Amino acid sequence: MLSVFRLELPLKTPIAGRELTPKLLVRRPDRTITADDVPESAPLEGHFLRYRWYRVHSYGEVIYCSVHPSERATSQCQSCSKYNTLTAMSYHCSPECFSNAWYDYHRVVHEQATKAAAEKKNVDDELRRYLSSTFGSFFGSVSNPNLSNVSATPNYIGGERLVEVGCSRTYTPMDRDIGHVLRFECAVINAETKKAIGYPDDIWTNHVIAPPPSIPRRMIPVEGIDQDDGLTSAGSFTLLSYNILSESSADGRLYNYCPPWALSWPYRSQELLREIVGYRADVVCLQEVQSDHFDDFFRPELYKHGYEALYKRRTDEVFSGNVHRKIDGCATFFRADRFSCVRKYDVEFNRAAWYLAEAVIPSDQKTTALDRLVKDNVALIVVLEAKFGNQCTDASGKRQYICVANAHVVNIDQELKDVKLWQVFTLLKGLEKIASHSDIPTIVCGDLNSFPGSAAHYLLSTGMIHPLHLDFEVDPLGILHPKDRLTHQLPLVSAYASFMTRGTGRGSVMHSRRMDCQTNEPQFTHCSRAFLGTYDYIFYTADTLRVEALLELLDLGAALPSSQWPSSHLALMAEFRLSPKTRSPAPNAKRLRLNASTELL
Repeated sequence: MLSVFRLELPLKTPIAGRELTPKLLVRRPDRTITADDVPESAPLEGHFLRYRWYRVHSYGEVIYCSVHPSERATSQCQSCSKYNTLTAMSYHCSPECFSNAWYDYHRVVHEQATKAAAEKKNVDDELRRYLSSTFGSFFGSVSNPNLSNVSATPNYIGGERLVEVGCSRTYTPMDRDIGHVLRFECAVINAETKKAIGYPDDIWTNHVIAPPPSIPRRMIPVEGIDQDDGLTSAGSFTLLSYNILSESSADGRLYNYCPPWALSWPYRSQELLREIVGYRADVVCLQEVQSDHFDDFFRPELYKHGYEALYKRRTDEVFSGNVHRKIDGCATFFRADRFSCVRKYDVEFNRAAWYLAEAVIPSDQKTTALDRLVKDNVALIVVLEAKFGNQCTDASGKRQYICVANAHVVNIDQELKDVKLWQVFTLLKGLEKIASHSDIPTIVCGDLNSFPGSAAHYLLSTGMIHPLHLDFEVDPLGILHPKDRLTHQLPLVSAYASFMTRGTGRGSVMHSRRMDCQTNEPQFTHCSRAFLGTYDYIFYTADTLRVEALLELLDLGAALPSSQWPSSHLALMAEFRLSPKTRSPAPNAKRLRLNASTELL
């Protein structure tokens, strides 16, 4: 007989406006277990499954903080309480909580309400439209497809009142569910008699919480007048770089300040997707993307938004056991209507380490050297052909390409400064080979795990390193000698340095306080209780590209990740305009072959 084997909820703490779909394991007559649905329209052996969702009403309902959903609310914003649209976001657990939320959310929303009232418009309608476009689709009255054929008659279980709110396997909690527990019930029904077989299986959630208010980040023009729409201008393109913090790295002990529900992958994956899609970048470079998450989540989800995907999984020589699906890598996405992929290069630093050991390391030191150099880091280099506007060809009439390097450098502590520098140098030499053949604009981005002012940063931004740099003191294998060979010919410049070197726009000038005036880099791109500083960068060849706008930086009062920010890193994004060289490419320039893929190292 058909029976329910197990019910599971990917996210135990439901969030209003976010779809809930329990995992359903069913025991079929042949004893195999499947997660397939068995609807009434297609019964199995004369039986089908019936679903019910209930909102549980208890005596003495507790109201929870809108910002910190695990904390009980102690106060309510009276301005928000005037409007039905804002009620769900009006509760706070402390004066400090309200003060912080005032700067991030309440102030701008109340200004919008005042403006609507002054113009004699329906305030709730105006707020609903504003919040939907700015903070997401949760706010306001949203029609719920789960409510068809739902009984309004309450049930009682153990003295608690249950109101049926849904009759399908999937349910999207609404604002009226906030503060309540939900009960999902699955029963086996006889297809002929329409009666239940035995007792239904059920599962209970934690109380439904309001989604943390999103804090939109604007694109800040480097020069000129600020733009409010965040859209790229004609003939330019945007590139996003983001270390998303893989599930395997989101250790609850390391990030114990983040609520467990907010640190869980089901929650963070949806927040990451919402954030990434919201930026609408033309090229998206992600680091710490687990291979299973790339295949099962990011590639199919971003494909729905018009992105093609490329991926390079980290090598696993350092790891052992069956951990393959937990190993991360670098993923690069690009809008198919704006670019096409011409070539893909897989950079494996382990392979380069073996070449180095064979060439320069004495045989009796190779094992020790490889233990230090082999760290499984990779980079993904793609050559894209422009398909937009009048930028499809350069000044000579030839097709316009850009080269994008997406890298994640070794993240071990500072005792491996030599390895960090060697990996960055190896990547740059590979990019030089590509540039010598095609002479195209180049962007280097990612998590380089190197401070501004480090030897790796100097090499990227200046093309060389001062021989007395302190990082040279860490070189037990002698892989950095001779020092004068650590150079490259790519005219790379840090994109975010434009705020300091070219910034004349109002927003750009305001951002100078979020920059380090000594290094011309952001004060931080990684913010946890264990570390605050800059590890993430976007570099570009200044002779072929020009930065027009940058994604604004933030002033954060709390460590990351959090319920509002799903990674310990901040996303960086730059808008570039192509400025192709007028000189002809070198005589030995090779024509790029379409759809070719190869390993650079």
